[in-house]
Amino acid sequence: MAEDQPKTTYKRVLLKISGEALMGDQGYGLNPPTVDRIAREIKSVHDMGVEICMVIGGGNIFRGLAGSAQGMERTTADYMGMLATVMNALAMQAALEALKIHTRVISAIPMDQVCEPYIRRRAVRHLEKNRVCIFAAGTGNPYFTTDTAATLRANEMACEAIFKGTKVDGVYDKDPMKHADAKRYDKVSYDEVLAQHLNVMDASAIALARDNKKPIIVFSLDEPGGFRGILAGQGTYTIVRD
Repeated sequence: MAEDQPKTTYKRVLLKISGEALMGDQGYGLNPPTVDRIAREIKSVHDMGVEICMVIGGGNIFRGLAGSAQGMERTTADYMGMLATVMNALAMQAALEALKIHTRVISAIPMDQVCEPYIRRRAVRHLEKNRVCIFAAGTGNPYFTTDTAATLRANEMACEAIFKGTKVDGVYDKDPMKHADAKRYDKVSYDEVLAQHLNVMDASAIALARDNKKPIIVFSLDEPGGFRGILAGQGTYTIVRD
């Protein structure tokens, strides 16, 4: 870490972003300038000496639940969603490596020609060597979301916190894009998130984070420098913890 870099609150973190975050203003797919912007945000944190894991959703390409709702068999639809996350992970890897950040895509579904299989000890070693690890294909199992995969990997990698990048600057009691009187929380407990059905992560991910005392920090990925600012002890966010 360079001398002029601010001191960071966390040494190892997991960043969870949705596939939709990579769409930009498009209605579908990947928007390369948006992917590049997010990659630069990650580089700014990496330059602080923080070890970074990532999990990216696949909703910009295919969402398993949506496919299931249209009559597709749920297991097949979920596997298709997992493959979509691999595509997003490869796009993010390319953007990060263009910025000279060494990156590994690690898939829960083996596909040796394009990425590494998930082996926990190997992934930990990548982090120790200051490589960004992007975990793809969810948990490798249907019926589990990428939120749950993110919480699982954060625990396995001994991350100190989960950062959930969203369109808004924290957790609200209702959608602030639709309701002007929406109330923002600075801090909220896992049980409050579950009881009030607050839109942070799905229930199994929240329960897994609670059981392992893993804080979840919800912030705006659209705010330039937001990810770095929070790690430097600034910025606006909501923290989910006991």
